[in-house]
Amino acid sequence: MRNGAEIIIATPGRLVDIIERRILVLSQCCYIVMDEADRMIDLGFEEPVNKILDALPVTNEKPDDDTAESGHAMNSFASNGLARYRQTMMYSATMPAAVERIARKYLRRPATVTIGNAGEAVDTVEQRVEFVSGEEKRKARLRDILASGEFRAPIIVFVNIKRNCDAIARDIKNFGLGMSTVTLHGSKTQDQREAALLSVRNGQTDVLVATDLAGRGIDVPDVSLVVNFNMAPSIESYTHRIGRTGRAGKSGVALTFVGNEDTDVLYDLKMAVSKSSISRMPEELRRHEAAQQPRAKGGRAVKE
Repeated sequence: MRNGAEIIIATPGRLVDIIERRILVLSQCCYIVMDEADRMIDLGFEEPVNKILDALPVTNEKPDDDTAESGHAMNSFASNGLARYRQTMMYSATMPAAVERIARKYLRRPATVTIGNAGEAVDTVEQRVEFVSGEEKRKARLRDILASGEFRAPIIVFVNIKRNCDAIARDIKNFGLGMSTVTLHGSKTQDQREAALLSVRNGQTDVLVATDLAGRGIDVPDVSLVVNFNMAPSIESYTHRIGRTGRAGKSGVALTFVGNEDTDVLYDLKMAVSKSSISRMPEELRRHEAAQQPRAKGGRAVKE
């Protein structure tokens, strides 16, 4: 970086570190892209993101007037003749308040491009919800689903705890269905993660068993089924997970097992299913006491 670089790909914390150590100076930066902006905020990186944006030059900011709407002006060089107007881009599947704050503070007259409805599943994903309590009953139900022949590989199974990945993967192999499996979670090295995804993409592996690590930023073509063996801890994570299917205009199914441990998200889950034109609301979810009103963190119901 001291010798000069045209493109830098970095995590927020490390980028702030090298800026503060004066290894990197952003005085000539023209483009900044924040991918998975909502996830960065979820992980506690709001302050580092603000520090990075504050370190960018102000001499090449877009004018905050009608000039910003002129394509000719935007393609011309800034007044100092050294750089083009700065382009700041944020990619986010959901727009929590913290992301909106950053957008309002740093973006000049932003153009917003929305695919579907922000924070909601696309209409190509059929959402199915089943109340299945207990690990063994869920394994039996998972076997029935995989054995039904309704869904072709690749299939993604999500769990909440990484140690369960290997256990569920072994169970699927032991079902006797001839299905191959691979796992993806935080204890895997980057090489192992890439190898796992490659094996699923090229058809060598039928089922990917993963934590939320696979819920964002990966694209496995033609996933016919996503199974939430454990319901995601938040509706945002749920939306990301089921978005691994029904991509590029193709249809897909997302099947979610829920139990008494999921009461905090049942209302949000009910609302997500109700907004889908191709999904059927199970009566048990519709009538469940915990699904009648939203719940605050900590499990208390709150009035709308």
